[in-house]
Amino acid sequence: MENLSLSGYGLWALVFINSFILILFAYSFTQLKTKRNWLSFSLFSTFVIVHFTEMYGFPLTIYWFSGGLSKLYPGINLFSHTNGHLFHILFGFKGDPHLGFFHALSLLFIFFGLGTVAYAWGILNEAQKKDELATTGPYAFVRHPQYVGFILIIFGLFVQWPTVITLLLFPILVTVYIQLSFREDREMLLKFGKEYKKYAKDTPMFIPRASEL
Repeated sequence: MENLSLSGYGLWALVFINSFILILFAYSFTQLKTKRNWLSFSLFSTFVIVHFTEMYGFPLTIYWFSGGLSKLYPGINLFSHTNGHLFHILFGFKGDPHLGFFHALSLLFIFFGLGTVAYAWGILNEAQKKDELATTGPYAFVRHPQYVGFILIIFGLFVQWPTVITLLLFPILVTVYIQLSFREDREMLLKFGKEYKKYAKDTPMFIPRASEL
């Protein structure tokens, strides 16, 4: 447990910088109008901080389970930052985890999520300026692409660096996003009436239809 910084931990500047960038991104593309909006933003921020704290600060999850993992994977230095990519170890992959399957998968989810959030925000912002319903771009495939994007981001972060706390936070965040989506559906139905009713009938909430992909 000594000299964690030499193993890739204790890098609190990286914890702060990475957390700040991702939280600022979320803040830039989130409409904080209600308590539930603030709750979702706060939970997302907590998820991000916990993620980077365990990735660069202190590996709490590995510390908790180091005894059992050491027996299952003898000879592996669990407190090396490289071996903090637990899925890479648990599934028996060898070599640099940064070049492995789970890291590539996580980056795919993270960057696709970031792109979806940013692109959807542009479409929504233009529609709101014109007081119109957003139905183009990602809104042509799902009714709540921004929430889909944030779910993809947190899932990608979890795949890259799984922790106990983020495992607990993930379903809570998804539940909040679902509740927000239902509330926004009701608000849009009141505002746009039949137009939104038809749009909601033709467009799934979160998962695009296979025929539209």
